[in-house]
Amino acid sequence: PRRARASAAAESVRESFEAVRAKGECAVIPYVCAGDPSLEATAAALKAIDSNGADIIELGVPYSDPLADGPVIQAAATRALAGGAKLQGVLDMLAGVSDELTSPVVLFTYYNPIIAFGLEEFMAAARKAGAAGLLVPDLPLEETENIRAAAAAAGLEMVLLVTPTTPKERMAAIAEKSDGFVYLVSVAGVTGTRTKVAEGVEDLIATLKSVTDKPVAVGFGISGGEQAAKVRGWGADGVIAGSAFVRALGEAEGGAEEGVAKAGQLAREIKDAVLALDSVAS
Repeated sequence: PRRARASAAAESVRESFEAVRAKGECAVIPYVCAGDPSLEATAAALKAIDSNGADIIELGVPYSDPLADGPVIQAAATRALAGGAKLQGVLDMLAGVSDELTSPVVLFTYYNPIIAFGLEEFMAAARKAGAAGLLVPDLPLEETENIRAAAAAAGLEMVLLVTPTTPKERMAAIAEKSDGFVYLVSVAGVTGTRTKVAEGVEDLIATLKSVTDKPVAVGFGISGGEQAAKVRGWGADGVIAGSAFVRALGEAEGGAEEGVAKAGQLAREIKDAVLALDSVAS
C-alpha cells in the first residue's frame, strides 16, 4: 500500500527528513535528469523510484552549461534539450505526476533558467507543479538572499551546498540558511559515479555536523549500495545518487521501459543497503 500524504505539510523536505530520522534510518535521495530519454519516461521513473525506497527526489532541469555536472549528467542534459525538453515542459510533467508521489521533489536547476522564466513566476509555477524544494548549484551564499526569500514566499525550501573546500565558519553560515537539509558535496569537482567514495568525507561529515543540527545528505560519487552504506556509516543522514540513476535511465539498451525498471531497482538496492547497515547498528 502507498503512503498517503496526511497534509500539505507532509510534502515538505524537512518533515520527510525528520520522519526518516525518527525511525533511525538514512534518507535515500535519487537524482534524475528531466527529459532523458523523454519527459514521459521521467514521469514513469519518478513513480518507480518513489515506490522503491526513495525518501526525497531531486529532479534536474536540463541546462546547456551545467557547471557542477560531470559527463554522464551533461550528456543526459544534452539529449534532453535535443529532444525538446524545456523548463515549462518539465513543470508540466511534474504537475501531472506529483499527486502520485509520496516523496517530496526538489528541483535542481541552474540560475539562468529561473531568471529567464521570472523569479517570482518560477517559484509560483514550481510550487503549483508540486515541487517542495529547490537547489541552485551556481549561486554562492551571498547571492542567495533574493532567491531564498522568493522561494520561502512560494512555500519552497531552498537547499544549499557545502563543498570540501568550504571553511568551517562558512559551513555554519550556509547550514544556517539551508532549508530541509544541507547538501554536502563529497569531492572538489563535478558529479559522477566512482568505485569508491572520496577520502576525507568522514571528516567533512563530522565537521559539518559539529556546526549544524540539520540533516546532512552526501552527494557526488555514490553509485550504488556499497558506497551509500559506507557514507551512512560515517554519519550521513542522507545519501544522494545522481549519475548512476541518470545512466540507468538514459543509457539503457532496452529503451525507456528497461531504464525505468533499472532506476527502480537501483533505488531499492541503495535503500536496502542503508537499511541493512542501520539494522546492524541498532
